[in-house]
Parts: sequence; structure tokens; C-alpha cells
Amino acid sequence: MRLVRTIAELREVLAKERQAGSIGLVPTMGYLHQGHLSLVEASRARDRYTVMSIFVNPIQFGPNEDFARYPRDLERDCAMAEAAGVDLLFYPGADEMYPTGYCTYVTVEGLSERLCGRFRPGHFRGVTTVVSKLFHLVQPQRAYFGQKDAQQVAVLRKMVRDLNFDLEIVVCPTVREPDGLALSSRNVYLSPAERQAATVLSRALFWARDQVQAGERRAAVLLEGMRRMIEAEPLCRIEYLEIVDAESLEPLDRLSGSVLIALAAYFGKTRLIDNVLLEGV
Repeated sequence: MRLVRTIAELREVLAKERQAGSIGLVPTMGYLHQGHLSLVEASRARDRYTVMSIFVNPIQFGPNEDFARYPRDLERDCAMAEAAGVDLLFYPGADEMYPTGYCTYVTVEGLSERLCGRFRPGHFRGVTTVVSKLFHLVQPQRAYFGQKDAQQVAVLRKMVRDLNFDLEIVVCPTVREPDGLALSSRNVYLSPAERQAATVLSRALFWARDQVQAGERRAAVLLEGMRRMIEAEPLCRIEYLEIVDAESLEPLDRLSGSVLIALAAYFGKTRLIDNVLLEGV
């Protein structure tokens, strides 16, 4: 595996590799877990050369968020990425991605203001800006993302369509702990009690999924049942709980088509997100 820290070296290496076959990109913020590695596995199955980026992107964090304490461990991440079969690890600094005087941003209007966007203003502008730069620099045939970040996927798909990026967004299933908790780099923040309490999120989502499979289509009924389950956990504070169209992210009264049941919640100071995607409802 090759570790690259500069845009110039990245371009030099990939100019040669691009001629030899397809390139897959796995963008991350590091502190890797099995969810990230499942994206690498998907890329290696379809692409000749796999690029992973690790960049804790400062412009997608708000002023009171966890940028400073976001977990970082390059040595650990390098070992995991190499063992998983990553060919090139791009690890730029903030000055490399946003040099002095940087003032250009990419915004997907509408989708970016829903769900998480209501509570994290500017977050998705940071995401779409850095991902568009990575797409431009790497020029992959495919880019791999996890279903856990469902809104991010919807926003990036819209960006790819609107800006005519010649690549495919590949979405891989959420990877979970045996007790249902979605893997997240932020799980390391949780105390033992919070870690146990956090399983209420997947339990509520799976309950709603089962109700839909049994024929329930009324969003209000599903939301009320989920809210009761989650609010019974005293360590959890709900930020949002919504049932929306999976592409437009518009709220639904009755479920039909492709449906996303999404939530965000706090356990202490730790914010977690999760969702289930229901196709063909």
C-alpha cells in the first residue's frame, strides 16, 4: 500500500494506474472499523485499484461539534487499510485541501437542509465540497459509501447527477454489532451504560421495519411506536425521528415506494444516526 499526502503525488500515481483499469474510491474520516472495510471489500471486487482517503474535514463540523476530539490514529488505520487490500491511502492535511485563500464551495440545495441538515447547518456543504474535490482528484469509476449515511448518499447522488460526474455511487449495507448497534467511529465516545442504551435505536428501527412488512403504512403510527420505545430509554435524547421518501427526503404520511426511516439521537454528548431503507413498499 502506498501512503500519499499531497495532491501532486496523488495525481502522478493515478495518471499511471488509470490507464491500467478501473479505480474505486472509499472516502473516510479515518478511525476505521469493519463498516469502512466492507466498502474496501466491495471496491476490490469490482475495481482493479482501490483508493481510500482519510481526511477529517474541518468544514463539515460546526463550531460546537467534535472536530478537535474526533478519533485519529494513522498508524492503526494504515495497518487496517493495508490488510484490507487498499492500494493507495490518501492522507492530506487541511492546508493541502484548503490552501490559504480557499473560497469555493459546493452546495446541494434542498436535500442538504432536511434531516441532519436542520440541526447541522453547513454540514453537507462541507461534505459535498470535499467529496467533489476527491472525485475530481481521483477520477474513480466508482465511489463507495455506507447506507448508515443515507442522507449523505442522497445528497451526493444528486450532486453527481447535477454536476455530471462520470462515476457510479455504490451504496453498501450498514454493518452492525451483534446486538444491532450500527458501527460508527463515534461509538468510542460512549460509556458502557450509553453503549448498552444505544441499542434502542436499532431495536426501534427494526420494529418499524417489521410493522411495515406486516402491512402497516401509516407513518404516524410507526413514528409513535418508535418514539415510545426510544423515550423509554432514559439515557437517550431524540434529535429527530422521520419517515421520508428515500430520494427526495420529503416526509411521508403513508409509506409507498422507496422509504427511509431515519433518526438521530444523543447519548450524553455523543450523537448517533441510524436508518433502515425499505424498497418497494
